[in-house]
Amino acid sequence: MRSSYIWALLIMVAIGGWLASGQVIIGGQGDKPGPSDAVEAADGALPVDADASDDSKPFRVRVRTLSAIDRTAELKIRGRTEADQRVELRAQTAGLVERIDAQKGASVKAGEVICKLEAGSRDAHLLRAQAGVEQAQLDYDGASQLSEKGYAAESRVRATKAALDAARATLSEMKLDMERTSLQAPFDGVIDDIPAKIGTLLNVGDLCAEIVAADPLLVVARVSERDVGKLEVGMPGTARLVTGDTAEGTVRYIAPSADEATRTFRIELEVDNADHKLRDGVTSEIAIPLETTKAHRFSPAILTLDDKGVMGVRTVDDDNRVGFEPVKILGNEDGTIWVSGLPERVTVITVGQEYVIPGELVEPVFETARNDTQAGAAASEGVAGDVAR
Repeated sequence: MRSSYIWALLIMVAIGGWLASGQVIIGGQGDKPGPSDAVEAADGALPVDADASDDSKPFRVRVRTLSAIDRTAELKIRGRTEADQRVELRAQTAGLVERIDAQKGASVKAGEVICKLEAGSRDAHLLRAQAGVEQAQLDYDGASQLSEKGYAAESRVRATKAALDAARATLSEMKLDMERTSLQAPFDGVIDDIPAKIGTLLNVGDLCAEIVAADPLLVVARVSERDVGKLEVGMPGTARLVTGDTAEGTVRYIAPSADEATRTFRIELEVDNADHKLRDGVTSEIAIPLETTKAHRFSPAILTLDDKGVMGVRTVDDDNRVGFEPVKILGNEDGTIWVSGLPERVTVITVGQEYVIPGELVEPVFETARNDTQAGAAASEGVAGDVAR
């Protein structure tokens, strides 16, 4: 029992001594870094004052003065290339394929023969039709002369005239059928496929070849309801293909109504493809420049939040007092962001913004210019390096 009393007494003495020392640490709270600690952590090149930890001195932060620059907003849309025209060249009369005058992938001009069908008995039918016209013409001329002399009735003249018209119609039909044995390209383009083979029979409607118009080429995409109002026919645009090719063009079509399923609007960018280098069906991105506005560009590491969760940047005024300016992100480019909402010229805190509050007096240290590579490396390591350009 005496041993238990001794241990209890020792524990009480230890607790009393700890309470008397006053060294109580409240969880989650610590001392604010010294005036140069934040800057030192980001860039060891700055000097350290011997009395830097003196609470009477303003907190030291690193700053940079930014100026607004012109930024042309771009609407970027994913799409694909598409031939301006695509036609299936089909037989309009029946016949055996006598020859094929083109091959897949070849460029053709409008009017060039692609498939030639055998004439067969069409030559004989054509001669018969021509003879029928000649005979009908003689009958009509004779009836007309007799009618003028009073030896033939007017009805006889009309009958021979009708026979002449019928013979001429038959001849025209025979000529057209003969012409249809030559299947010709309807426009300048490229042969995409030729399923017909020499010696095979093509009936009316059977496919001879598929032809696509490769110049101009279209880049088609779907635009959301929110963005379609920003576009107009005739606006310039740039198409960037996954193949690495780029092409300049103009917007030639904007759908007047949305697709019922996706609620998006079809647009077409027409680009030049005279050398047929660009292919149909390639995934692309269309970039269309919109309005030009003033904006600031810097590293996203500078951004912070205020007490209400609003995103912005901490600033320093002429009296070295901290302020807060909310911003709106407009876009990103090469590891930096574009924002609006800031004054034309503003001094922002690039290091130490998380340790100060609006209205606080600080000691600003203007950072030296660094190249983009160094600034990007600093930002990736958690340093609020400004890479404004």
